[in-house]
Amino acid sequence: MSAGPGSEASDLAELEARLGHEFRDKTLLTAALTHPSLAGLKGGRGLGTYERLEFLGDRVLGLIVAEMLYRTFPQEDEGALARRFAELVRRESIARVSGAIGLGRHLRLAAGEAGSGGRDNPALLADAGEAVIAALYLDGGLDAARRFVEPAWRPLVAEEIKPPQDAKTALQEWAQGQGLALPAYALISTEGPAHEPRFEVEVRVEGHGKATGSGKSKRTAEQAAAAAMLTRIGAGGSRP
Repeated sequence: MSAGPGSEASDLAELEARLGHEFRDKTLLTAALTHPSLAGLKGGRGLGTYERLEFLGDRVLGLIVAEMLYRTFPQEDEGALARRFAELVRRESIARVSGAIGLGRHLRLAAGEAGSGGRDNPALLADAGEAVIAALYLDGGLDAARRFVEPAWRPLVAEEIKPPQDAKTALQEWAQGQGLALPAYALISTEGPAHEPRFEVEVRVEGHGKATGSGKSKRTAEQAAAAAMLTRIGAGGSRP
C-alpha cells in the first residue's frame, strides 16, 4: 500500500491520467484496486474490494470490444468475430493491458499478498483490470470506459490479422487428420459463487490420454483443456 494519504492521492492522480478519466467518486477507483486480502484485516472491515466490480467490468469490456470488432471487421461473419472476441477478453489479454499501464504498483494488497509477488500476478492484474473498467463505467458512464478500453485494446486487435483459430477446432481437425475419434469433453467440477463460477473440464483424445482446463464458463474451460492437449501432443499454435 502507499506510504500515506498524500502519496496515495498522488498515485491515484497518476493512474487517472493513464485511464483518461478524473473520478468524481474516488472510492470507486480505490475499491477497484483493493484486493480481498486487505478487507479482512483489522481496521479494514467494510473496505470495498474489486470482487463485485470485476463482475460488472467483464461485461462492460465485452460490450466495448464486441463493438470495436463489429466496426473494425465489417466483412467477417459471426464465427470469425467470436474467435477474435474470445482472444481479446481472455484473462491473459486483460492482464497484459493492466501490466502496460502499470496497474500492479497501484494495487492495495495485504503484506503477505504483496510479498508473494501479487503485484505481478497475472490473475490479480486481470481481476483488478476488469474492476477498474467497471469503476470507469460507474463513475463516467460507457463513454469513460470506452475512452480507456478502445486505445488500450487497439494494439491487440491489430496483432491478429486473421481470426485466431480456436483450440477446440484445431484439436478436432488434428484428431480427424490422425484418423482418431473426436475429442471427448467432460465437466469435472464447478466451484465458486453463483455470480463468479469456475468450471474445470477434461478432454480425452484416443491414444493420447487426457488434459484439463478451467475457465469462467464451460466454453472457456473446454478451450483451455483443448489448448493444453494441443501442447501435450505437440500440435500447438492455438490458444484457449
